[in-house]
Amino acid sequence: MSAFHQPRRTVLAIFATLAFSAHAQQTYSPAQFTNLHYREVGPYRGGRVTTVTGVPSQPLTFYMGTVGGGVWKSTDAGHSWNNLTDGQFSVGSMGAVEVSQSDPNVIYAGTGSSKIRSNVSIGRGIYKSSDAGKTWQFLGLRDVGQIATIRVNPTDANDVFVAAQGNPFIANKERGVWRSQDGGKTWKQVLSLSPDLGAADLELQPGHPNVVFACMWHGLRHPWTIISGSPASDTPSAGIYKSTDSGAHWTKLANGLPTGEFGRANVALSNAAPDRLYALIEAKPGAGLYRSDDAGSSWTLVNGEGKLTTRPFYYDTLGVDPNHPDTVFVGDENWMKSTDAGQTFRNQRTPHGDNHDVWINPKNSQFMIQANDGGANVSLDGGVTWSTQANQPTAEIYQVAVDDQFPYRLYGAQQDNTTVIVPSLPLGNGQEFREGPGCETGPIIPKLNDPTVVWGGCKGQFTRLNLTTNNNEQRFWVGSESLYGNEPPALEYRFQRVSPMEISPFEPNTVYYGSQFLSRSKDGGLHWEKLSPDLTAKPARTQYGSGEPITRDATGEEMYSTLYAIRESPLKQGVIWTGSNDGLVYVTQDNGQHWSNVTPPGLKPGGRIQNIEPGHFQPGTAYLAIYRYLLGDFAPYLYRTDDFGHSWTCLTDGHNGIAPDEPTRVLREDPARPGLLYAGTEFGMYVSFNRGEQWQKFQLNLPAVPVTDMKVAAHSGQTDLVLSTQGRGFWILDDLSALEQLPPAAEADSTRLYKPSPAIRIPANGDHGSGNEGPQYPLAGANIHYFLAANQAGPVTLNILDSSGKVVRSLSSVALPGRARTTEEGGGGDEEGRFRPQYPATLDATPGMHR
Repeated sequence: MSAFHQPRRTVLAIFATLAFSAHAQQTYSPAQFTNLHYREVGPYRGGRVTTVTGVPSQPLTFYMGTVGGGVWKSTDAGHSWNNLTDGQFSVGSMGAVEVSQSDPNVIYAGTGSSKIRSNVSIGRGIYKSSDAGKTWQFLGLRDVGQIATIRVNPTDANDVFVAAQGNPFIANKERGVWRSQDGGKTWKQVLSLSPDLGAADLELQPGHPNVVFACMWHGLRHPWTIISGSPASDTPSAGIYKSTDSGAHWTKLANGLPTGEFGRANVALSNAAPDRLYALIEAKPGAGLYRSDDAGSSWTLVNGEGKLTTRPFYYDTLGVDPNHPDTVFVGDENWMKSTDAGQTFRNQRTPHGDNHDVWINPKNSQFMIQANDGGANVSLDGGVTWSTQANQPTAEIYQVAVDDQFPYRLYGAQQDNTTVIVPSLPLGNGQEFREGPGCETGPIIPKLNDPTVVWGGCKGQFTRLNLTTNNNEQRFWVGSESLYGNEPPALEYRFQRVSPMEISPFEPNTVYYGSQFLSRSKDGGLHWEKLSPDLTAKPARTQYGSGEPITRDATGEEMYSTLYAIRESPLKQGVIWTGSNDGLVYVTQDNGQHWSNVTPPGLKPGGRIQNIEPGHFQPGTAYLAIYRYLLGDFAPYLYRTDDFGHSWTCLTDGHNGIAPDEPTRVLREDPARPGLLYAGTEFGMYVSFNRGEQWQKFQLNLPAVPVTDMKVAAHSGQTDLVLSTQGRGFWILDDLSALEQLPPAAEADSTRLYKPSPAIRIPANGDHGSGNEGPQYPLAGANIHYFLAANQAGPVTLNILDSSGKVVRSLSSVALPGRARTTEEGGGGDEEGRFRPQYPATLDATPGMHR
């Protein structure tokens, strides 16, 4: 019989060697991490949903496709939602979900949100489920970009049409309409006009599935503008196209439609009147809602109100009642309904604004689902009342900060909502989260050593909230100019919509804020001083109001040549790094008196310096995460300097662990173990144990989702990895001690016990109360990690000793007499209702790492 026990001195010896192995070439087997898990902490408040659908024969069953969190299903009319795609999809961004009418077990899901904001995530193909979403298979079309619509022949689940909108940032030949007649085994591109024109929508005529309508659109985003539309003189040209032979031949529809610049369009048909078509069109001149009563041969503009085509690149939402052809829905910032075939519209209430999709049950028009920036909501009374969005953990969070209290809080800004303050552990009073200062873009950061004061940002406006004074929020302008609608050259301060903010690690009242300049306040935001010259590249032909050639959309998202990252060294006061969204890196070593352009040589111009991480061990060390995604360059770019930017080392060559087409968003350094780095990418998580020389997947149970930001939170002798994501809220990997104590890779397969982090007595797990499974909190008590070698023989025993060496508890891989109980020993147990948190009755003796 072999016993498992290692004296503390052995563990400490292993820990002490770590500082000397940072440069060793090492990656580890996934067995070293098998019992580490990310924990979702919310907020349980829905985020943007691009696509929704339902099942006519199952009136309470609905599906939603989110912008970063995959596909979800409800079987109780939106009272609860369950994710279907975690661990099965390679990306979280969804563009289209469609259920076969002839076989509701068959579902097609197209990736890549078609509503292309500047933070949109790329699509990577199409998936299919044949068991109502339980399992999925990849069907290809990896390079088509964003998938706007999927339609299935109502009588044949294998006959599928896909509207490929295309790569949102560059032209690509895969744009257009694709068809499969064998359930996705093979695909044929049946409509391809040019690399610039993608399919923004596609519909089959009710009763005639061989008749197909497709809306072709020139839509692109650049970091400095949004392009939506093209002139009629282009050959071929954008517009609405019709095929009467399932896509073999196409004709552009023209009679009565706009003849000038043609932008995004959406078409809708009703089962009750198959020859009637509605089209919502962005155009100049002639934008508005059009109607045809002869299957598209001729058209009439029925409503040209501007409110119907607000920001069409992002909305252009159109739906028609399948049973009542005069009932039409249009969504943009507002949700509007017409009962007279589109001649007049009235606003309707929904749980959230910014509307993207609608599906109405053809068997009962009272049953419908609608999508917006706040999630998905179901109605069983035709849109009079809606289900809640407070049961969807799909928030897009721009960044994350943490404070130094226990339990600590997470701070971030949720897209198209408020900033949020989320507890890392349940507070015991039912509080899941609270709103913070600033606005949807943030940032939001607690004051150093005083979390009762929280700093907030909002597109150039700075706010301060004292949590102890009845939510008294004070607002201050840094630049005193609104970025909405203004040309960049007319602004004294160019603030990007997600303007960066940083607090000094040395002075609690010192705050930094970024425009093209670095501004600083030393009195908590009351007064501001300009600390730098223009720290951006300001390339030619990028300084103008966004939105062309039809619709102006200058909301600050495309404000180019601004700062995007600010960090001050935690080791040396006055060493401040900045990065711009047009590719420049600057550093000052004397508190802003002198600045040096230290942009890595050879770096292509124009990319966004997404995040900067000053080193935790040497003041000259800094790391960069650079994001060239918006330029159509999907390569990863991570850099390190150890000499204040005089020289740089690229940490991503496409062959050292991170894929060559996986954009990088954030990099953080572990403060306890030299060489331990964490990287968040467009699709997930990586870890390096040798300063970025090699990377390996560190996804564990984290969904495929863009990781927007990370912090390593140190509290009470323990470090946690805290993530914000674009589509799944906040996540925490509790207790990094198993990573921080890993021996060199050559020695890692031996049996060992890790030194535990200090334990804090906390309440047992609580119920979230949302109707879902809710966040999974760590067990109350101590986390004890151990690793078992593959050749470990016999039972494993863990003895817990007090300070005198007395055994106070023994655990084993075989049952020990009298040790199977989980109630409080000697205190009455069940009779008094007093329970300890459960601990394992037996240890897991399988090879690998265990918690």
